[in-house]
Amino acid sequence: MAYNAAINTVYNHYLTTYAPKSTSKYDTHKKSELRSIYNSMVKLNKESPLYILDTSRESREYVIGLKENARQLRNTIASLGGLDEEEMLNKKSAYSSNEDIVSATFIGEVPEGGNVPPFHIEVTSLASNQVNLGTFLPSDEKAELAPDAYSFDITINDLSYEFQYSIHDGETNREVQERLARLITNADVGVNADILEDGNGNSSLRLTSVASGLKENKDYIFLVSDDKTTKRAGSVDYLGLGFMSRLPSNAEFLLNGESRSASSNHFTIDKMFELTLNGISPEEGQSAEIGLKTDLDSLTENVGNLIGGYNSFIKAASEYLDLHPRSGKLLNEMERMSQFYQPDLEKLGFVFNESGELSLNDEAFKNSILDESGHAQLSGIRNFTNSVLRKTDQISLNPIEYVDKKIVAYKNPGHNFATPYVTSNYSGMLFNSYC
Repeated sequence: MAYNAAINTVYNHYLTTYAPKSTSKYDTHKKSELRSIYNSMVKLNKESPLYILDTSRESREYVIGLKENARQLRNTIASLGGLDEEEMLNKKSAYSSNEDIVSATFIGEVPEGGNVPPFHIEVTSLASNQVNLGTFLPSDEKAELAPDAYSFDITINDLSYEFQYSIHDGETNREVQERLARLITNADVGVNADILEDGNGNSSLRLTSVASGLKENKDYIFLVSDDKTTKRAGSVDYLGLGFMSRLPSNAEFLLNGESRSASSNHFTIDKMFELTLNGISPEEGQSAEIGLKTDLDSLTENVGNLIGGYNSFIKAASEYLDLHPRSGKLLNEMERMSQFYQPDLEKLGFVFNESGELSLNDEAFKNSILDESGHAQLSGIRNFTNSVLRKTDQISLNPIEYVDKKIVAYKNPGHNFATPYVTSNYSGMLFNSYC
């Protein structure tokens, strides 16, 4: 049990501290892909020398961040049509005639020999989350709760979470509110807490649900009470945590004239479009049209997203230059790789900046594609994208390559064997100070 608890602690610390805040379907892998990664690791470990690493906190953050940035760039490329060269950059893009009302992303597949007809959506109300606004209390005055151990329950999704804390002699209302705000938010149970001020020296503890909308005929998302708690009661009434200042509500909209509702402002339609409601239609009958962009517009958007992902990776690597000079090696490799394809890419409207980042002249790109030889030139973009993809795989497999280290000994050529040395170094950075 102690071992499992340590594993969970390390993994949660990794996700909240280092990893990007979003995951996607491209983070899942087939058995064959995992087997290929394993075989690559074995081969890499077999040839790797022994060395000493810098295990400081800064180095850990650098290595883990580098690997995660590479993963994010790989996912960006995968999201633009797939990793196969024939499908790469071929993803269809959706359009919305009014982004202020609704924005759209195409997540489905166009039927072979068919088309995806556009549709209209009129938004009459947005989904809202629940807000409980506590009583405004004088921030600097002593809390009128006797020093003792207190607790209260937050019930959400039919589960009750008990929060225990102590009131110390002389604590002010603001100190108690701030401590509870951290306690509730860090618990990650689906409710966030913050402090609200009224400008007159008073403060209130505000609770906001992460989710929105109503489910199962309930008129609330969470409840706060201390009626059946294990420690001393009274803090809920004193702080006013049970007062619901805003009721949760569902989104209401018309889809091609048909009334619909959703518990969230973000949902899918027929597993084809992913919609985000951004505002209410300004006038009755005013709707936004959702459909697919032309192939040329979709391609231009995909290339723009590719450049955006590439530039984000270059910026992230550049931030490490001062503390980790070896990141310059990675930047030089990326620059040489892009320069190899520069002549072909510049013909398509790519602009190479001194910082190593790229930009795209949309008009020049579209004109070059419409040219007779335009589609033939697309092979240059796909070759460049494939090279970037291979580089992200290399970095993900061995981010230690770009860390300052001292080689201790080389393995005996021709008589070496596979060891977990390289990967254990990386894994050790995750477990450091936990095990």
